[in-house]
Order: sequence, then structure tokens, then C-alpha cells
Amino acid sequence: MRAVVAINGEAEVRQVPEPVVEPNSILVRTICSAISPGTEIEMKKRAGATPVSLGYSAVGTVLQTGEGVTHVRPGDRVACYGAPYVKHAELLAVPKALAVPLPDFLSAEEAAFVGLGAIAIHGLRQAELQFGSKVAVVGLGILGQLTCQIAEAAGYRVYALDLLEERCSMLRRSGLQAVFASYEELEASLRTDYLVEGADAVVLCASGGGAELLNRSLGWLRDRGRIVIVGDMHAELSRELMFAKEAELRIARAGGPGRYDAGYEQDGVDYPVGFVRWTEGRNMYEYIRLLGERKIDVLPLISMKLPVDRAGEAYEWYLRAPKETLGVLLTY
Repeated sequence: MRAVVAINGEAEVRQVPEPVVEPNSILVRTICSAISPGTEIEMKKRAGATPVSLGYSAVGTVLQTGEGVTHVRPGDRVACYGAPYVKHAELLAVPKALAVPLPDFLSAEEAAFVGLGAIAIHGLRQAELQFGSKVAVVGLGILGQLTCQIAEAAGYRVYALDLLEERCSMLRRSGLQAVFASYEELEASLRTDYLVEGADAVVLCASGGGAELLNRSLGWLRDRGRIVIVGDMHAELSRELMFAKEAELRIARAGGPGRYDAGYEQDGVDYPVGFVRWTEGRNMYEYIRLLGERKIDVLPLISMKLPVDRAGEAYEWYLRAPKETLGVLLTY
């Protein structure tokens, strides 16, 4: 079967062995898969002579179910998330906890971003916000756009920042208004609330070097506020600035509890809801629910769809036209 791999700094489509269904997993024929640019472009850049699979979020049709799978049947469409099981490939063997059934009226294209949706949801959960809380979201690529829409749907007061005006305009079209293309505009807006000056939390969806941005973010927080790193960035902080606010720094690890736990993912042992309310699987369900109830709108964020054989071109678009390229899907 065809799959996308990174090798020697490039993305290539290669023939790889087909996966085998095991207990507590399903075999899925991929309809489309979503590129996660921050993660995948960095993986591609670092790849050496050994091929590395790319991708972790997709939608497909169930072909076969393994022993212990009861929530889906052959013929059902499912949204899937989580490397190394989910990748840009024609066939996927997916643990049951990482496959969510889709309602008939939901398009495969919007559901294919389920992985990014779960990551955005978990990042907001790490901020421990309540209804009416103020959250500043920095970086309005596809992950930041999803984070802002989900935060708005949850009843938070959203302040968004990206230095690219084109991405700010995209978010405004979704209905959010407190969207800024400069640090100064964001800072001035956060100061206008006479009840609480500053944000309850800052969620960083940007990538790259983080010292300047992290330390600047501390100035945007209220006393004892929280910074959550969701993007791929280095954490270098001023102790003095953190001390002045008694601020808290957290890192959101992927889509939620269960990620990288073999017992949860491979063996199908779920966490009791009374002890772990929101696992990565439950965050996936929540993303699909928000789509189904039209609380968020992902279709306008899809910049292009390309056949999997043109995967290399898809990554080049992010580098060649970052202002216009947000969501990119590979089709099969």
C-alpha cells in the first residue's frame, strides 16, 4: 500500500506492508488524512536515511474489526488519531480507543482534523478555565484557529494573536472579534477590563524559539495565571517574571490522558470516568460533537486537498505560501 514517509529531509510516497488487525483494533481504508504542519514539517526536516512515517489524523471506512471491538462495524466511517497507528497511508490498523464513529451528515474532510481537534481541546483543559474566563491564544495556524473556535464555543472570552493579518482575518470570519496582528493591540485589549486586568491563561499554539514570546506572555497574565504550551517551542522563562505573578507553566501532551500508554491504546483498557473524565478518546468524541452541532466550522480552514501521490507538494505549500495555507488534506 502507499504511505507517506520522511527521508533525508524530503517527503516521499512509498510502498509499505499492509497492517494486520489485532484484538481491540480495527482495519480502516483511508478516505482522507490531515497534515499537522507544525509537527510534520519539523519531522521531515530532521529525517535521515531511515524512513519515518508522517501523519496522525484521518478519516476512513472500517473494513474489519478485531476481537473486543463493539462500538463500530464494517462499513462505518470513523475519525482516527494517534501515531504510529494513524498516518498518511491507504490502510490503517487503529486501536479501538482512537477511532470515533461519524454521523452520516458529517463530512470526512472536517472530521479528518480530529487529531488536531483533540489536541486543541486538551490544551484548553490544561488551562483549567471556567465559563467567562479570559484566554489569549497565540499562533493562528490550523491548531490555533481550532483552539479559538473551541474556546468560544465553551463560553470563554477569547483574545487571539498572530502576526500574519491574513490568519487574523480568517478567524474574524468565523465570528470572533478580539483578534490582533500586533502585541501592542493584544496588550491594550487585555487591559480594558476593569474587573480583571490580564488573561486567566495564555495558550501558545506557535512553534519555534520561545524565550521572547514566553516571557512576554507572562506580562499578559493576571496574578497567578497560567501559560499552556501546545505548539512545538522551547521553554525558557524569566524566574523574576514568573515570581512576580506566581504564574504556572504547563505543557499539553498531545490529545489527552491515554496518549503513549500501551495499556490504554493497544490493550483497550479505558480509564474509569470517575478518575479520568477526559481521555484522548473522549476528547476526540467531543471534537466530533462540536462539529455535528455546528458549534465550530472547520471547512473554511481547509486550504486545499491533494491526492496522496502529491504529498511532497502539500508540504511545500506551507513553506511557499504560509499566509494562504492553513488546513491541507491528502485524499486516497
